[in-house]
Amino acid sequence: MKAIRTLSLAVALACASGAAMASADLAKAKNCLACHAEAKKLIGPAFKDVAAKYANDKDAVAKLSEKIRKGGVGVWGQIPMPANPQVSEAEGETLAKWVLSIK
Repeated sequence: MKAIRTLSLAVALACASGAAMASADLAKAKNCLACHAEAKKLIGPAFKDVAAKYANDKDAVAKLSEKIRKGGVGVWGQIPMPANPQVSEAEGETLAKWVLSIK
């Protein structure tokens, strides 16, 4: 029984690290990296700055997911973030969770 629990934990950890990599790949595939970088401001804010700004916001995943898909302006200045209709609701949520995990 202990071996099964240990194996389950190993599989869960492998999946979690794979999910982080998959989210970075998703950000690249959805063209997020054209305007954002992990640690420095490009056209838009650095992902780590977004994560810091929303760190204590219980609704951050929903807010960021919607912002990713529908775009917006004013939170980070007057440069607008365009809508991304190619990003599904599930992908938006995955991307938002990934951005919020960046330190």
